Amino acid sequence: MPFDREKLMRSVLIATRKRPVEPERIERMVSGLVRQLESSGESDVVAEDIGHLVMEGLKTLDDVAYVRFASVYKNFREAKDFEALLDELSDADVDPLMMPPRT
Repeated sequence: MPFDREKLMRSVLIATRKRPVEPERIERMVSGLVRQLESSGESDVVAEDIGHLVMEGLKTLDDVAYVRFASVYKNFREAKDFEALLDELSDADVDPLMMPPRT
């Protein structure tokens, strides 16, 4: 399906609502996603690909916005869905070189 920049922007704005993310950073992220999608050369883009790109972009902007978007995109139904995502997010934030050695 052809992607709609405005729909993409609305989704990101909903995820970042009431979060300390500067509008310019949101605009840059969305513009970068649009460029990336347009440069793929595909006339139709799979919604799953768009969702994945948005999640990756939000992960760099704001963790809460990332979790909000992921919960809708991945259709979370239970608390354990959130727990798994939060575990994944905190694992990504840990620098293995900074961890104490295992004994």
